[in-house]
Amino acid sequence: MDCVRVAFQGARGAFSEQASRQLVAGRPVEFKPCEKFFEVFETLRDGAADRAVVPIENTLHGSVHENYDHLLHYHPEILGETYVRVVHNLIGHPDASRAGIERAISHPVALAQCLDFFRRNPGISAESHYDTGGSVKTVMERADLRLAAVASSAAADYYGATILEHSIEDDPENYTRFFLLGPREGRNACSEGTRKTSLVFVTKNVSGALFRCLSAFALRDISLTKIESRPLKGRPFEYRFYVDITAAPEQEECANALRHLSELTEFMAILGSYEPASIPAVAA
Repeated sequence: MDCVRVAFQGARGAFSEQASRQLVAGRPVEFKPCEKFFEVFETLRDGAADRAVVPIENTLHGSVHENYDHLLHYHPEILGETYVRVVHNLIGHPDASRAGIERAISHPVALAQCLDFFRRNPGISAESHYDTGGSVKTVMERADLRLAAVASSAAADYYGATILEHSIEDDPENYTRFFLLGPREGRNACSEGTRKTSLVFVTKNVSGALFRCLSAFALRDISLTKIESRPLKGRPFEYRFYVDITAAPEQEECANALRHLSELTEFMAILGSYEPASIPAVAA
């Protein structure tokens, strides 16, 4: 079986790596970690990766707006989605003790999801780092027994670090949705069964335009599971809209809805059609 090269943002052990394993399960993987999100998209575009995995929204912090913009700029195909339950742990050097920790580093979003922990532990200061997995790598490289990271158990395992306290996140119902991306020319025909389709459109600048656009789906009983607006560059207070629907373009009602929508918009593009993922249950 051929190895699939997968690009993601962050260091090894990041939640994006966990999502990558879920999305390409059953195939050998060569990971291509990138420091920035745009580098992930460019690695895919330039052929240095076969697939890319990016976070698109989190249940507590909302959408990853940068990646919505990159979807339109780089034109990849959305091939799939998955959800990762975000469990943060306090992770230290194997020689460190829980009582000796004075500083904890991680991505700012991860730190913001553990505010209750830091309120209960005022002796531990929170400091921003570029990535969750990378924070564990930094802890191991510095070998500072007063320094800890906030990251996944997978990151602790990968770098040989120790979990000093499990599950320090504020909310157990914390999930991140990830997209699996591939080259636009590599699109495959949709399989049978329920599908989710992601698209983007720009409304005409007239009264009631968004209502008319959404009615193209409502009149055909097609459900919307997501709508996200992003500013239009050079057109202050005008927007493009990213929408997820539970239908496939090959289905007659969906095809009719998309034709109707195209008549009502300045611009419309299908970003991908894929099998919807299930949200993992929280363990009792």
